[in-house]
Amino acid sequence: MTRRNFMTAAAAIAAAGSLPLSRSAQAASDALTIGYIADYPNASVFAIAEDQKLWEAEGLKPDIKVFTNGPIQIQAMGAGSLNFGTIGPGALWLPASGRCKVLGVNDIGFSDRVIAQADIGSIADLKGKKVGVPQGTSGDMILRMALAKANMKITDLQVVPMDPSTIVAAFSSKQIEGAGIWYPLVDAIKPRVPGMKELASNKDFYPDTSFINTFVARNEIVEQNPALVKSFLKVMKKAMDYRIRNFDRSVELTIAYLKAPADATTNVAKSRKLLSSADLDKFTKDGSVNRWLTQFNQLFVDFGTIKDPQPPEKYFDQKLFLEA
Repeated sequence: MTRRNFMTAAAAIAAAGSLPLSRSAQAASDALTIGYIADYPNASVFAIAEDQKLWEAEGLKPDIKVFTNGPIQIQAMGAGSLNFGTIGPGALWLPASGRCKVLGVNDIGFSDRVIAQADIGSIADLKGKKVGVPQGTSGDMILRMALAKANMKITDLQVVPMDPSTIVAAFSSKQIEGAGIWYPLVDAIKPRVPGMKELASNKDFYPDTSFINTFVARNEIVEQNPALVKSFLKVMKKAMDYRIRNFDRSVELTIAYLKAPADATTNVAKSRKLLSSADLDKFTKDGSVNRWLTQFNQLFVDFGTIKDPQPPEKYFDQKLFLEA
């Protein structure tokens, strides 16, 4: 799950097989704009693709840009400045609203936490307290799920919408009592706040709920240039397979790609459930991916994020994923 005022945000890519690109496809390839979030699951595939020259193998020249969350990527897609992106589960209400298409699953995460200051012992103790959250993100989602499990609502808290980096500063200076956030940012907070509590995590809800990261694309790219989409997915599938076969190397590549702290990046990498292209083909064919997306649809309805989400069959193009 990923970022939010769930009600304020609005992705696409890939190219040809053995035949030369058409003029329109070539133009799209020249502007292969891709967004990603700067963490191991989302950046590792791009670090691998660059190192292994996977883009060149598909005749692609990507323009890859970092974003702080999923909803901002989808806003950029709506503005026509981004074709493809990577989002967490908290932003899946946007494709369910018709803002973009889901292209496939990247991995399953266990990095999200509800954290609290040392004197707070439970979710119930957050009632009436200031809690920071990057809205529409997996941090937002884990917070809402933890509240629901405790028979509480988001309105029981003083929710303070914040960027992820702002949460680190605000929590560390005790301007907020709790937060819905994720690793490696939790690692940045821990040394600054002795006794920090972790009140909830993804594992509290797994396997009933899987916090999936997904690849998404701008609606127009999927409709007008499916060959480009398949080429993008082909690169992503090859990168995911390399990531599983060469896990330690994938971590090294990601650390260098992001210029990120080694320990924090390694910890996040070890917290993920990585999936191979064969796994994902299987989960796509047997309906698992559609079931995961249907479950998120219901969660978003329950949370009041969206009233009438599209069924996954409308916003997940599994045919393109399987053909890539």
